[in-house]
Amino acid sequence: MPTRISIFPLSGALLYPGLQLPLHIFEPRYRAMVSDALARDRRIGMIQPQRPGEGAPLFAIGCLGRIGNVEAMDDGRFNIVLEGEARFRVLRELDVTTPFRQVEADLLGESEEESLAPVERASFEREARRFADAQGYSVDWSSVARLDDVSLINGVSQIAPFDSAAKQALLEADGISARCELLVQLMQFFSRRDGDDDRVTLQ
Repeated sequence: MPTRISIFPLSGALLYPGLQLPLHIFEPRYRAMVSDALARDRRIGMIQPQRPGEGAPLFAIGCLGRIGNVEAMDDGRFNIVLEGEARFRVLRELDVTTPFRQVEADLLGESEEESLAPVERASFEREARRFADAQGYSVDWSSVARLDDVSLINGVSQIAPFDSAAKQALLEADGISARCELLVQLMQFFSRRDGDDDRVTLQ
């Protein structure tokens, strides 16, 4: 059945099922959205707009998250941690009176037992090491080796310093194997573009 979702359109900030996204909520409309969610089911949807500007069209795929930790400040702002539950596909945007936007969407099933072939995992880790070295990142590779395939690929997809379009393509990839293949291609591509100014890093 289609689901009604209050959405937070934010370029460059993506959420994946099973992962967390810390957010500082300060705009009045999104403070209202968080207050509304806390009074109901604690759920909001993260989704990227296709371009900057008020009321910009949305990409088709986002991720529904449940508000976990909450810090409510005296001035009405919130610090929250959003816990990813399921990707969703927007069916239509709703005509609402709330200051925040809402959509009707289908939730997309995810397989938590998906895994990569050993050669896919090895290829990814090899390219990730090259990419990290080229970018000057310090990585605890022993901890990386202990991660399951889904947590590893989704985790890197969520925090990788790619532009918004690349991040969206990763979110829309169906299945961990397809996402892994795309992630390897993007690491290779962005390494060749090292020094460009239009990359967006998710903090």
